[in-house]
Amino acid sequence: MFDLTLTFDNGPEPDVTPRVLDILGERGIKTTFFVIGEKLGDPARRRLAVRARDEGHWIGNHTYTHSVPLGQQPGADTAQREIGRTQAAIGELSHPNRWFRPFGGGGNLDDRLLKPSVVDYLVRNKHSCVLWNGIPRDWDDPDGWADRALEQCRAQPWTLLVLHDLPTGAMAHLDRFLDRAETSGARFRQDFPPQCVPVRNGAIVLPIQDYVSSIEESERP
Repeated sequence: MFDLTLTFDNGPEPDVTPRVLDILGERGIKTTFFVIGEKLGDPARRRLAVRARDEGHWIGNHTYTHSVPLGQQPGADTAQREIGRTQAAIGELSHPNRWFRPFGGGGNLDDRLLKPSVVDYLVRNKHSCVLWNGIPRDWDDPDGWADRALEQCRAQPWTLLVLHDLPTGAMAHLDRFLDRAETSGARFRQDFPPQCVPVRNGAIVLPIQDYVSSIEESERP
């Protein structure tokens, strides 16, 4: 037996997200969709975020452009440009905990994720920072990710899995993965393992220095 929290990053996508929502709905599984802010400017994509929220899923913030990890972006306005604009786009769809997931530049859990001014912004605006402990790289291996995901789930008591509702073909295997996970004893839940949430409602509750670059120091004259 193991606990499994599913999350979906980088959407919404009209060719993929509806089927993902259908599959989750058929199984009664609730998840979080960490959306890209600039995508919500498209009415069709925003309708999908509304549908997800209305069906009991949480909507999280996954930066506005998803272009360069925040810990590698120069400039004092990085947090407002990437987090603030996305939160404004999410608007009334936001969860009260203001979930935010940083962009890892390929799933990396290191100091590329954040920088000091971004941490200050998260604290000041009472965001909760959600990381992960399972990333099967479905974007990189759309046909083979499910085997890796199951291995990661079986190796620990509670996995927070990162998947992507993107048009890569990976979500064609979601149904089969969920069948196999259930057969293996998965208990699906919507909340997050505490060790994956180092900032909660603006309070730093776990050490985060490993995820914070010193880029502001390098910008000083």
